[in-house]
Amino acid sequence: MLLTICHATTYTYVRPVALLPHRLRLRPRDTHQLTTISASLECTPSADLEWTQDVFGNLIATATFSAGAATLTVISRLVVDQRASDWPLFPIAPHAHQYPFDYSADERSDLGSLLTPEPDPQGRVRAWGSALIAANPTDTLSLLQDLNAAVASGISYVERAEEGTQSALETLDAGTGTCRDLATLFIEAARLLGFGARAVSGYLFDPSGSGVPAQHGATHAWAEVYLPGAGWIAFDPTQNRMGEANLVPVAVARSITQIQPIEGRFLGSAEDGCTMTVEVWVTAETARNGDTAEPASGEVDQCEARSRS
Repeated sequence: MLLTICHATTYTYVRPVALLPHRLRLRPRDTHQLTTISASLECTPSADLEWTQDVFGNLIATATFSAGAATLTVISRLVVDQRASDWPLFPIAPHAHQYPFDYSADERSDLGSLLTPEPDPQGRVRAWGSALIAANPTDTLSLLQDLNAAVASGISYVERAEEGTQSALETLDAGTGTCRDLATLFIEAARLLGFGARAVSGYLFDPSGSGVPAQHGATHAWAEVYLPGAGWIAFDPTQNRMGEANLVPVAVARSITQIQPIEGRFLGSAEDGCTMTVEVWVTAETARNGDTAEPASGEVDQCEARSRS
């Protein structure tokens, strides 16, 4: 399936300000299930882009601006070939079929902080996750699916405009959260159960256009768990789904707070503070053998027009 993605972010300031360098995490991570066919990145005012990779291998474009502005617009246009199955099969190593299992010494060393949960002084998150263990031993993948389902059914999805991510305990107590909050709860519970887990940010394609979030697509956050043999497996508690179908990963890290799509600052007074609008459009077409695709012009033009309104 070919997915065309247009992601437009607009910052509007009270008066012209000096824009400091901005770090843009907007280029997908290609895998055996995802190939980037075309990508473009446009900033207004114009910027020099320098591409680097961070410690997790995420592609980052640092935008340096030569002129100030009262409005900053960043538009990313992508076409990707998403080939993930709706019903994936994972070649988990035999010794990891049953939980609990042991990671090898090399795996534990390489996973490092991805195995280390945040402090849980009262043990409430651990107790919540441990209550899902049906038996000892139990099926590993079934346990992780039960954890995914417990987050999906126990926490109500809500949109929250303000930045930041709730802690796992805050999400349990509130009973509500955004996709990044639900992913964080899943990750922390998985680590407390002994799994290596990491955060993922990217895009969600909603074929129905009526799911959560809407607009046929959105920026999104989910989790991945490392299982020997199978590697990193995606778990999306917001959608209560396993596997990468309809997901486009852009960046991975230890926590959601490390992988915001755009990070940057400006020089000005406190009164110059900005408002931000974000528009994401995702459309799909069935890939034919040998075909490539360009962004659908109607969708891109609409996205650009909305971003400048």
